[in-house]
Amino acid sequence: MSTRRSPPLVELFRVAPAKSSLLTVAPLALALGQLWNSYVNGVSPAVSIGFAVVMVAFSVVAMGHHAAEYRLRRLEAGR
Repeated sequence: MSTRRSPPLVELFRVAPAKSSLLTVAPLALALGQLWNSYVNGVSPAVSIGFAVVMVAFSVVAMGHHAAEYRLRRLEAGR
């Protein structure tokens, strides 16, 4: 019986460090930067919280796609 086990995050960073960093660290840094910018400049937090939620959601979906792409490459390579 086959189980759908996604590769650990560490394995994805080992295989493709640049792409994994761009898909996880960059969106989270942008979200934190926007929250800090909103706080410093006195902008309504609703806008920056919405932006942060969208960036975190993007990061989660993009890493899921990256993991699926990695699994497909491994499957096609016959490992």
